[in-house]
Amino acid sequence: LHQRGIGCTVFEAAEAIRPLGVGINTLPHAIRVLAELGLLPALDAVAVRTRELRYLNRFGQEIWVEPRGIHAGHDVPQFSIHRGHLHEVLWQAARERLGDSALRTGARLAGVEQDAAGVSARFADGRTARGDVLVGADGIHSVLRSALHPNDGGIRWNGIQMWRGAIDWPEFEGGDTMIVAGDMTEKLVLYPIAAGATPGTRLTNWVVCAQIGDATRPPPRREDWSRPGSLAEVLPHVARFRIPFLDVEALVRATPAFWEYPMCDRDPLPFWTQGRVTLLGDAAHPMYPVGSNGAAQAVLDARCLAALLAEADPVAALAAYEAERLPKTAEIVRSNRRGGPERVVDVVSERAPDGFARIEDVIARDELAAIAGGYAAMAGFAAPR
Repeated sequence: LHQRGIGCTVFEAAEAIRPLGVGINTLPHAIRVLAELGLLPALDAVAVRTRELRYLNRFGQEIWVEPRGIHAGHDVPQFSIHRGHLHEVLWQAARERLGDSALRTGARLAGVEQDAAGVSARFADGRTARGDVLVGADGIHSVLRSALHPNDGGIRWNGIQMWRGAIDWPEFEGGDTMIVAGDMTEKLVLYPIAAGATPGTRLTNWVVCAQIGDATRPPPRREDWSRPGSLAEVLPHVARFRIPFLDVEALVRATPAFWEYPMCDRDPLPFWTQGRVTLLGDAAHPMYPVGSNGAAQAVLDARCLAALLAEADPVAALAAYEAERLPKTAEIVRSNRRGGPERVVDVVSERAPDGFARIEDVIARDELAAIAGGYAAMAGFAAPR
């Protein structure tokens, strides 16, 4: 918005900005937008340029390998980064360009009213604000989404629990490789997200996913999200992995603190926009974290919305934004429920649960390419030909 000469104020619910979370991947279609904002040097200083993505079975046998980012022919990298470092880069850039007065913390939305001339927001601490447009980017538990859709079906849990952590660890496979390994029961995700404290190490992000329930069970209570994980709970799942170049159990045991999260999303909405009010990012389209697309799609939302607001009156711009972005993101939500590109490990594990001598005896390369490449094309980050 600032780049297009449109004034804006950010109302952040958190009382203070702290580097929360663990790893995240940001794909070239989103990084291209951030590069246009001049943020590439700041990202390079705190992230890892991902060179390669490998899909393995639980024995570490190779199923599918593909180059990523610049190595795949894109003009910008794919970054693996600590979520808190990504937030810090964006927050500092906003402070420098918008000014401190445009960033308000401790402001949790409590109510919204709009009329023909504008929209007013009321916050839990009694503050109010008025503008031409209100954009709800307040996440999977969005207050604004609930206001627009009071009968929304709520959060959907697929029965998968995730344990996530990060630790300084000796680099593996060049220090810039992302690994997705596993089968229909458990998955393991590994990737470095920053330089380590000493030469030869990287801050390494790990995720262990396990099916512990089913879609008929309600998701864990909101207060049970992001709670400290237990070694007793995660280690039985870790024990099933045999990755030749990494002792996964040692990695997990050495991590001083890690957290658990249910893998949740919400059903695609019939609409995001009502007059001068709209939704963006996880408030609009929370999706399962497969394919590294949640954050990327929020960035693409923002670019689209800003461009349209620069060209049309607010009500028309918000309607056009919804028409452009809602169908695309709904398709990704549905694809992620089917496993997205990670479905390659599910298909192979179903056909060869005890491993294989040759991957070609289990699945044709064309079929693998169709799963991985089809998702990339649908989500908008296919490598240039």
